[in-house]
Amino acid sequence: MNRFVYGVLVIMTTALMGSSFAIGKIGMGYISPLLLVGLRFTLAGAAMALLIWRRRLPRKVSDWLRITTIGLLQTTGVMGSIFISMRTITASESSILTFVNPLFVIIFGTAFLGMRYRSVQWIGVIIGFLGVFLALGLDLHVHAGTWIGLLGAVSWAFATLLVKRWSNRLDVWILSAYQMLIGGVATLILAFAVERPRLDLTVVSVSALMWLVVMGSIVQFTVWFRLLQQGDPAKTSAFLFLAPFFGILSGWLMLGETIQWFVAAGSFLIFIGIFLVNWPQAKTGGQGKVDRHT
Repeated sequence: MNRFVYGVLVIMTTALMGSSFAIGKIGMGYISPLLLVGLRFTLAGAAMALLIWRRRLPRKVSDWLRITTIGLLQTTGVMGSIFISMRTITASESSILTFVNPLFVIIFGTAFLGMRYRSVQWIGVIIGFLGVFLALGLDLHVHAGTWIGLLGAVSWAFATLLVKRWSNRLDVWILSAYQMLIGGVATLILAFAVERPRLDLTVVSVSALMWLVVMGSIVQFTVWFRLLQQGDPAKTSAFLFLAPFFGILSGWLMLGETIQWFVAAGSFLIFIGIFLVNWPQAKTGGQGKVDRHT
């Protein structure tokens, strides 16, 4: 994949991630949070499974266990944590915590997969996180939801690394479809277990749900997993710092939210962080390599 295509796909998928916050907020006016997440990913997974029915499904139980693990981490774990955390903290705080993910990718990649990253990359991720923190208003307090939000970031980081590690074993289309379906069904079960489900069917609610199903799930996850398979997971994950920027932009365009000075300052730090994480390495360097014996 050449750099231009890679860049276009990165911008597209992070824009879809960011806009999903605003569109999800609209949908939550009519559908209870976990039910919205469950419907979104169950419908997306089922639709995508029908579209790719001719593809050969995995025959090994171990491969289905891998898909299930990624679904529970990437869909149920991440999205469930986001919406549960927002019961005690704000959406902005939840966003900050969710997009700490790239820092955890480097930490866990180093600890568990033998990946090696240079100091400049660590500095870039930290600067990027500070940029997200600044862009979202420098307003973070520790509540129960804070830890749940961090759990979502940890879940996303593990899913990112597992997708990379298992990429040669799993068809990206099969993985995208069935991880969403499995994670969506698990979230539906969680919805009926921990909240009082509410579903008001209107033009607005159905439109929001369909956008989240098609663009915010099928397209977003397929492109995201393809990017993870094609490149270094920490480098790719660093671009997740763009998602809050697009979230703020879509909130301004769709919800009339005000963009403050600290948003521009935070966005500047975000781009610096991305640049540093992707700083070219020396030819003899060992950036982001995986020890296959781990």
